Amino acid sequence: MNHENQPTTATTASDPIAVVRHELQAIRGHWWWFLVLGIAMEVLGTIALGSPLIASTVTVTLFGFLLLSGGVMQIIGSIWAGRWQGFLLHLMVGILYAITGYLIVEAPLESTVELTRVVALFLLMSGIFRIVTALMVRFHDWGWVLLNGVITLLMGQMILKNWPASGLWVIGMFVGIDMIFNGWSWIMLSLGLRGSK
Repeated sequence: MNHENQPTTATTASDPIAVVRHELQAIRGHWWWFLVLGIAMEVLGTIALGSPLIASTVTVTLFGFLLLSGGVMQIIGSIWAGRWQGFLLHLMVGILYAITGYLIVEAPLESTVELTRVVALFLLMSGIFRIVTALMVRFHDWGWVLLNGVITLLMGQMILKNWPASGLWVIGMFVGIDMIFNGWSWIMLSLGLRGSK
């Protein structure tokens, strides 16, 4: 058995900077893959921003399929496990997931509009919570949290004010923006890996 690499591994494990360097060395040869991934994310994000209704509907339909699949698996798992203390709870949650997922898949456009209202209400509550917390606690850099809360609150109000029309584009726009920023992060990582020595 070869023990030559053990001291290096032990030293690397105790030094976080060495761990990061080791991981960067391991992926440096694959920088082009991160570049391709980043460019693909940019393209898909731009398409999503250009067609927010389609992006919204596809996203919500995928969410519905995930709920439906998760619900079916939970129902099967709870029945397969037999009678136990949590049987009824897990069975009911599985049925709820499956029904919700089925309803979303059956009517993706209507589900997109309703989920947009949920997003708007979440943004409103999140914004209010951040504003109140920042003003009451006044922790370090509380001003940034206050600004974040104000922007979040305004976004929620804007979406809710334009609802139900906003339900046709909000989710797709959020997905598109997220994909674009995510794509840029992959592109920057790939260029950094390529340029590093």
